Amino acid sequence: MSETGGPEHDYEPVPGLPARLPEGEYILWQGAPSSAAVSRHVLKTRWIAGYFAVLVAWNISAGLYDGRQPSEILFSSGALAILSTIGIGLMEAFAWGVQKTTLYTITNKRIVMRIGVALSATFNLPFTRIVSADMREGKNGVGDIALTLLPGDRLSWLVFWPHVRGFRKGALMPQMICLKDVAIAGNVLAAALASTRTPENAARLATPATKQTGRATAGRIIEAAE
Repeated sequence: MSETGGPEHDYEPVPGLPARLPEGEYILWQGAPSSAAVSRHVLKTRWIAGYFAVLVAWNISAGLYDGRQPSEILFSSGALAILSTIGIGLMEAFAWGVQKTTLYTITNKRIVMRIGVALSATFNLPFTRIVSADMREGKNGVGDIALTLLPGDRLSWLVFWPHVRGFRKGALMPQMICLKDVAIAGNVLAAALASTRTPENAARLATPATKQTGRATAGRIIEAAE
């Protein structure tokens, strides 16, 4: 794969962007998800591996209790182990594909999300359409930034998954997922949103800050940038 994410992205004049930026607009930050974090937090591979481990242990204990032949127990347990390995391997491959084909871009006017493993698509989210941004940071610095958009934006869950958090008031929340050093992206977005504030939208963007650990609303981000 090329540095732009694959042959299908070689046409991009700037990596992650479908066209050159207009005059006066410039890139502030670019980043992609961590494949390890996508595997662990989005696809829950550790939980799935644990589930299969319990199945194998149960199969062995049940076989011994029923008096089955060791060869039968070994065969059935091996089959379960092989199936689990194949399944988890496919999920790890998907997580790798998410990392290689995704590129998030923050400019001074918008967020651009180039996403899609099987079918690549690029979405422009202007700051004027963003109501709030919610950052969640883990202990290792990896985290997500979810975006609440103005009513009227119809987005597809199937198209955006796994780059979504859920719904707020019936509207889909696009999300930049599994970012290493998510605080850096959050600070960049904070400064960019703060610089675009006007008297008309200041009240809309400046929401109360939450005190929960590892979580900040758009208001908290913007306040930190002022």
